[in-house]
Amino acid sequence: MYRACLFLVFLFSSTFIHSQPIIYIGAPLPLTGKLALEAAKQKRGYDLWANLVNEQGGIKIGEINHHIKIIYSDYQSDSWKSRQAVEDLIQKNNVNLLFAPYGSEATRTSSAVAQKYSIPMIAVTASSHQAYSRGHSYLFGVFTPNKTLVEPLMDVVKQAIPEVNNIALIVRKDLFPLSIAREVISSSEKRGIKIISYEKYSIGTSDYSSLLKQLKELNPIWICALGYNADLVLLRKQMSEYGISAPILTMLAAPAYQEFIDATGLLAENVTSTSWWHPAVQYKSKDTFGTTKNFVQLFQDRYGKLPDYVEASAALAGVLFQLAIERSQSIEGKLVRDELAKIDETTFWGPVRFGENGQNNAQAPLVFQIQKGKPVIIYPERIALGELRLGVN
Repeated sequence: MYRACLFLVFLFSSTFIHSQPIIYIGAPLPLTGKLALEAAKQKRGYDLWANLVNEQGGIKIGEINHHIKIIYSDYQSDSWKSRQAVEDLIQKNNVNLLFAPYGSEATRTSSAVAQKYSIPMIAVTASSHQAYSRGHSYLFGVFTPNKTLVEPLMDVVKQAIPEVNNIALIVRKDLFPLSIAREVISSSEKRGIKIISYEKYSIGTSDYSSLLKQLKELNPIWICALGYNADLVLLRKQMSEYGISAPILTMLAAPAYQEFIDATGLLAENVTSTSWWHPAVQYKSKDTFGTTKNFVQLFQDRYGKLPDYVEASAALAGVLFQLAIERSQSIEGKLVRDELAKIDETTFWGPVRFGENGQNNAQAPLVFQIQKGKPVIIYPERIALGELRLGVN
């Protein structure tokens, strides 16, 4: 009799859980291919947020709690396929909301679909202004513009080496790296720093020898390499093989990843970079995580590692959707979109306020350097954990 009662309780609970209304969020990601590492990071952030919300009972609309279900779609690291992935998530899976694909190029490509169907889309890894230049009112991005990454970095280096007068650029032919390169050129010119080399490499390049031979002859004071993790790990190793050194080596955006440090070992030492977020920042918030410290702890408990800026920004996107749903008391596209546009909030990630183009304009990114195998914040001073060190071999 006792077992029968237990079974009925379990059956009733299961039926209740499965019958609970669900909010469907589409997540197109490059789960396979060259960007699979980056996709896995976004997925961890999304899942952490969704699981926490569901454990807390879901998102309340009226008197009814709604669970979150994220539907993933693999566009195989081909930015042009991301548009079809978004179309399918809307048409075939009937998603209510959308997380954007990885990066600026895929976000720009696919945001037109979200606009067409009036489905709010939050981009967690798109910073280039081109992604937000098409007038799409249903697209929002958590990263501040690329200029906000480059300017503090320039100031830090110029202060450490006032005599720095040249920089060599190595840039992947992709929207984000090319956009960052333009900001580096603009910031350099303002400070009297000459661009002595601007070399571009194609996606999928595995041999940088011709580029590196030219670089060694130039002997630049500052080398700045812009690309993604797989590219920059290989490039850093080949730089060492060719005996290339410089007082300053900057790489964007791979050094923020533990995977870059693990893959390059001692070659990561003194590599500088910049990022929108770091686990060392401390914010109190009214979102589901409550504080930066709590977010970091929950992430470590689940994944056994510290979160990086991509994983944190993905969790942030969920938080922002949750705030917009709770405030609009709806999952109707326009109502959620209107609440997102009003957000001016301090979250576990930091301040978020969307400008007229939908891009966050409230946050100040960080400058950091790999020291003794760890990313150490060197700017801003209020949270700096170390000072800039010169020289990489």
